[in-house]
Amino acid sequence: MIAALMGACSGSHAAGFVLESPDIRAGHRIDPRFEFNGFGCAGENRSPALRWHGAPAGTRSFALTVYDPDAPTGSGWWHWVVVDLPAGVDTLAPDAGAVGGAHLPEGARQIRTDYGQAGWGGMCPPPGDKPHRYVFTVHALRTDKLEIPADASPALAGFMIHANTLGQASFTATYGRPKAR
Repeated sequence: MIAALMGACSGSHAAGFVLESPDIRAGHRIDPRFEFNGFGCAGENRSPALRWHGAPAGTRSFALTVYDPDAPTGSGWWHWVVVDLPAGVDTLAPDAGAVGGAHLPEGARQIRTDYGQAGWGGMCPPPGDKPHRYVFTVHALRTDKLEIPADASPALAGFMIHANTLGQASFTATYGRPKAR
């Protein structure tokens, strides 16, 4: 059983599966409008538009995650977790991550982030830190829906996403804030 689950967790980058954004260029600095609004940050806290193509055969749904591995927490920081995106969906509109999920495709739902609410939580690295990396990933899943509660932690969502991943596509961009004066 454990070996089977570990095998299921080994989702990989599928050949030809691509995630991109017209708002954020891979390998470049993220625009300040996507910054969080709170904790000393003053951005618009709006999620970027995203699109993907080339999902592996057998994809029954998608999940999307945005993660900062450089956050000074010991475990990184989850900025956005969306699950149960129907297999026919291949885009998320700007501000799809609004709290409450009104801008998400039908059937999709957001899971609580490390900000404590379900919805997009923009970038807000500590002032003066070297720019943090933000990893945007779409996961092609072998199931229609993930059986996780609405108040699931990002770690539980991540476990269930990885246990059901057929393939994934990612890009990374950076964001930093100047040292406070």
